Amino acid sequence: MVSETIKSGDLVPSDRSSAFFEAKYEELEMLGEGGFGSVYAGRRKTDNLPVAIKHINKDDVQREQVRFRGKTSMVPLEVLLMVTVGSGPSSVGKSAAVSILDWYDLAEEVLLVMERPVPCVDLLTYMKINGGALQEDIAKNIMKQMVDAAIQMLRNGVFHRDIKVENLLVETGSHEHRVRVIDFGCGCLVQEQPYSEFSGTEDFAPPEFFTDGRYEAVPTTVWQLGTLLYEMLDGKQQFSTSKFLRQRVSFNIEMSQDCKHFLQMCLTRRPEKRATLKLIQEHPWLQNPTKNKPCET
Repeated sequence: MVSETIKSGDLVPSDRSSAFFEAKYEELEMLGEGGFGSVYAGRRKTDNLPVAIKHINKDDVQREQVRFRGKTSMVPLEVLLMVTVGSGPSSVGKSAAVSILDWYDLAEEVLLVMERPVPCVDLLTYMKINGGALQEDIAKNIMKQMVDAAIQMLRNGVFHRDIKVENLLVETGSHEHRVRVIDFGCGCLVQEQPYSEFSGTEDFAPPEFFTDGRYEAVPTTVWQLGTLLYEMLDGKQQFSTSKFLRQRVSFNIEMSQDCKHFLQMCLTRRPEKRATLKLIQEHPWLQNPTKNKPCET
């Protein structure tokens, strides 16, 4: 059970009536749909703030017991994760994860109202716009932000568990193309003992899940950062861990020697030999400008 270490007010639903939601927000076009709900664009009526509105069927809502205001309550896990990672209403535009502004516990569904950066596109769309594979310096900028974000999320006790191009937004209005993390629907709280059930995109599950039926938060996060980098540099095929284990994933990607070493450190099969987040954060590829001659792997 989570104790009172976060702002308890962020864990209280705004209301249980759809009328209050409709009075405060206008829902617009659908942005996407997945196994854990559908997401719509919207705006806050008082100031036209762009928002994203996620609809989750009540039967699909995972809940976690939380104590605040001297009482215990069952809170949607996705709400708890977003608030715990430091992306509540007071953190709009400040945290790596998009902020949750409101949530509504309705009769048949739960609504999450979140920050929607404008202009932005998801990383998959960004790659398509830029011809598929990204230049190494652009991929490095994104990866550096994601390594920092992953360290911060895990430090706050949140295991995203589904890091992939579809779950990252690129703020195209900023010069540095800031990256934001979305969709904590597959996430969970960090625990000391290994996990045995995987919730997320199976193509990006770590090898140890397939070979041993167990996995841990940090090695899995490093693995998924590696799969993310592979897809950014390749731009053609989706990574698949099962194909990787059968040696059917080709690495005919043009990259610098430092980048190649970084990728190999992330995509090491055995978790005990895989790099830690701290090691890849301090890796020369992220610390130094791109200057090595490209090499084919």
